[in-house]
Amino acid sequence: MDFLRATSIVAVVFGHWFISINHWEGGVIRSTSAIGVTPGLWLFTWIFQVMPIFFFVGGFSNLVAYDSARRKGESTLTFIRGRLERLLRPSIVFLGLWALVQVVLHLADVGAPTGPRLWGETTLLRGMKPPGATIPFGPLWFLAVYLVVVVIAPITIRLHRRFGLWVPLAMALGAAVVDLVAFSSGDRGWRWLNVGFVLLFPHQLGHAYADGTFAAWPRRRFWAMVVGGLAALVVLTTPWVFRLFSDARFDWFPGIGHYPKSLLGTDVEAVSNAYPPTVCFLLGGVWTIGAVMLLKPRLDRWLQRERPWRFTIVVNARIMTLFLWHMTAFLLALLVLWPLGFGREQDSTARFWLEKPLWFLVAGVILLGLIAVFGRFERGRKPTATGIPPPARE
Repeated sequence: MDFLRATSIVAVVFGHWFISINHWEGGVIRSTSAIGVTPGLWLFTWIFQVMPIFFFVGGFSNLVAYDSARRKGESTLTFIRGRLERLLRPSIVFLGLWALVQVVLHLADVGAPTGPRLWGETTLLRGMKPPGATIPFGPLWFLAVYLVVVVIAPITIRLHRRFGLWVPLAMALGAAVVDLVAFSSGDRGWRWLNVGFVLLFPHQLGHAYADGTFAAWPRRRFWAMVVGGLAALVVLTTPWVFRLFSDARFDWFPGIGHYPKSLLGTDVEAVSNAYPPTVCFLLGGVWTIGAVMLLKPRLDRWLQRERPWRFTIVVNARIMTLFLWHMTAFLLALLVLWPLGFGREQDSTARFWLEKPLWFLVAGVILLGLIAVFGRFERGRKPTATGIPPPARE
């Protein structure tokens, strides 16, 4: 589980850097996604949309930590406070520094005001778009959601112990009902309910893995998750299925007529599978978690080796720092490379892709520096915290 957590965050960093198309116009820096303008790149999101894996690991860790706290005689409030501290300590440092940067930008009148508006002509941000534009605050939406998940973890654990795997099944059905109601009625506000149903679905599976219920399944069930999840994704994102509903499908999915293929926002499609999540996002979690469980025996053996275990320890020790600061590193790389003529391609061109190694190199070096500076604010983690033994030494 520690390894899955580490690789999930590394995949997030890689994905954000890989698909970012940069824009620096009118005193505002922002990014858009190459997925929407690159044929076939939607398949990348079926593999690298790792948020379900992260929530799966979170469900496991929350139950293990909760049981540990109860054995020590600690209260539920103490458990929640301990879990929140580990998230908030590095986050407050991140927000504090960026608040200072924004104050300086306001006082120096640098960058165009972007919002949200506070009073008069004064806005909260200058020079960059609010969190949804990824640079540099994109990670905050996930942090906000996960903080809520931690707070309600004692409730989700009780539900799991009372009803078991009926809970994620109910969440999957709830996600389907929400999509049906939201798209058929035209009231898209209903879709935000799926932030709960879709993201808590893998979290509940994590609870089941922690108590052994899920791990005891025969391999054929995990194969069913992989095959069924992928098959359902193909069906729901294929236009001919929705042509059965004639022109009504364009009322459900404006300009598309079916679920989009990408499991990330593309900036060009009228409907997103990720913001807020849809049934397709949930199905992405079904097949990837099934695949992880099928790979578990091999991963367990591989993690007995020193190098993969060392990678797991190093990344987990500073995982929140890595997550919070990776788009700040990308922004600083942009400030360095843009004046040199790099990163100015506004489409998925050959030059855009040929420049990618340079962006990974510069942003990676900057990120290592940020981790060295700010990683001290994140408490070190014991490598065996989630139950994986260290590799044998010869």
